[in-house]
Amino acid sequence: MMGDIQRMLDEYRAWLRDKTTLRELQDSVEITTPYTDRHNDMLQLYVRKLNGGFELSDDGYIIEDLQMQGCSLDTRKRQDILRMTLNGLGVSQEGNRLVVHASTENFASKKHSLIQAMLAVNDLFYLATPSVASLFYEDVVGWLDLHDVRYTPNVQFVGKSGFSHSVHFVIPRSKVAPERLVEPISRPNKDSVQSLVFKLSDIRENREMESKSYAVLNDFEGRLAPGILDALQNYDVTPILWSQRESKFEELSK
Repeated sequence: MMGDIQRMLDEYRAWLRDKTTLRELQDSVEITTPYTDRHNDMLQLYVRKLNGGFELSDDGYIIEDLQMQGCSLDTRKRQDILRMTLNGLGVSQEGNRLVVHASTENFASKKHSLIQAMLAVNDLFYLATPSVASLFYEDVVGWLDLHDVRYTPNVQFVGKSGFSHSVHFVIPRSKVAPERLVEPISRPNKDSVQSLVFKLSDIRENREMESKSYAVLNDFEGRLAPGILDALQNYDVTPILWSQRESKFEELSK
């Protein structure tokens, strides 16, 4: 098992390195990453020198794209979700831009945090169904609360890689169950699952406490892509299909 995890981590790093490209602009450098948004467009970061260090931002893309798609972030509840998500990753909001400031020493970890924030905000505010003005994240919160599942939201962990990761829901251990890490995925695809598997594996490799991992998958829009469930199960992440969620709540409420 350890060998499999290490091989996967090595393959992930090689994939990330090989698929990342740079382009020099007038006063900044554009970094195109292999991570994709819900349009299947690759996420891009913009880096410029500032006050002896570096400023990294998404140039407002994530929030402006959500607004253009009709997803309003103006309500207090959604502002709270956005603020809590960004704070958990050490990312600030300046206007519509998601921003981190980095030094030479922590550039890699800050870049990682910004990418995670872009993915998280893009995913959290993705509508659960096209016809219902409800967020999948809010639906998961409501489901956990309905069944009195006790959890701590947006908990920060440091993985074996040294990267910080934010887990949306952590259910503490009990006399009959270990600690449980629960992550919602509103757009289950190869990229989102690969990113989640890396994050949860990285966390587990750096912790002595026994824990179980779960992925709550939004399957409202039809069948999942082939291999999604197998990929999660192969790395000890238990999938919970949203359409079948009631069969799993007892496992989380112990």
